[in-house]
Amino acid sequence: MKSITIKTTINAPIDKVWQYFTNPEYIKQWNNASPDWHTPAAVNNLTVGGNFSYTMAAKDGSFSFDFEGVYDDVQENKYIGYTIADGRKVEVIFDTNGNTVEVIETFEAEGQNPIEMQKAGWQAILDNFKQLVESGN
Repeated sequence: MKSITIKTTINAPIDKVWQYFTNPEYIKQWNNASPDWHTPAAVNNLTVGGNFSYTMAAKDGSFSFDFEGVYDDVQENKYIGYTIADGRKVEVIFDTNGNTVEVIETFEAEGQNPIEMQKAGWQAILDNFKQLVESGN
């Protein structure tokens, strides 16, 4: 299975980056790949063996799905590993350098959509995350 890696550097301290990445109230604000989508519900039990579920929906109500899985490894402010409900693995590394954090996500590609489309969608979500963290209080 092919893996895809995306990344961004966020100008904010790690505590803030971690909070925005893991708190459901923030997840609902950044977890979309385009302006016509949103995340109306998010549940996150950030512990090894804990579940997460983010409802991703078209704003016009035409389609929605739950992005969900189970945490395999959680190292606060450093690393999150999880398995998506379809069995694919995801790793998120938080590489701190002073008051910046590089967030590096590696995920196993699914077989239905082109690799570049998957990479662009995940990168768009990560870019939204960066924008929210850097503009948030």
